Amino acid sequence: MRSKRYQQALKKVDLKAVYALKDAIKMLADFPRAKFNETIDLAFRLGVDPRQSDQMVRGTVPLPHGSGKTVRVLVFAKSGEPAEAAKGAGAEFVGFEDMIKKCSDGWTDFDVAIATPEAMGEVRKLGKILGPRGLMPNPKTGTVTQDTAKAVSEVKAGRVEFKIDKTGNIHVPVGKVNFSAEQIEENSRAVIEAVDKARPAAAKGRYMLACTLSTTMSPPVRVDLKPLGVHT
Repeated sequence: MRSKRYQQALKKVDLKAVYALKDAIKMLADFPRAKFNETIDLAFRLGVDPRQSDQMVRGTVPLPHGSGKTVRVLVFAKSGEPAEAAKGAGAEFVGFEDMIKKCSDGWTDFDVAIATPEAMGEVRKLGKILGPRGLMPNPKTGTVTQDTAKAVSEVKAGRVEFKIDKTGNIHVPVGKVNFSAEQIEENSRAVIEAVDKARPAAAKGRYMLACTLSTTMSPPVRVDLKPLGVHT
């Protein structure tokens, strides 16, 4: 049973209609608010087959105004310059053998993991723990790097990752309900452009089948992508 707040919001939106991005954002602002600062989520349904390795869609995008979320960062690095640089950039957890042991025991109380190339040989052994949670460092997302300070700074500043799930969908946080309409729009445009650029060469037919904006507790509002000049 949906909440009374959800039902009230549902009366304000036509689930079959598509709205210009600006209008979709205005509609979210008109929905009844929850008692906490809800996350705004941009979701895509893509016309690719995620079971095919050549149709994988993933990447990173720096949000112009950040995500509004406090990001806890773990850096796998042996003692030395990369470890010290990571600490200086604000990483909450930095270590090598001690952190690998902690994770192997089931600890995953962090949001992003970064590793130096040297550390990845051991970090890969944590695949069964980090992989399913989307926490495994990956060169394609800039989280396997010698420049740990830059990686930590970018993540802290609002760089977010996106990756298609098994059902062909992507969900990306684009802010909080206390963001201005302009901030949400600029963050959303950045994400839409990044997902568009990540279109696999092997993809055939339509690419972006649908796009919606929603808050943590609201119904989805469909976004019209055609005026934004992307692959629909």
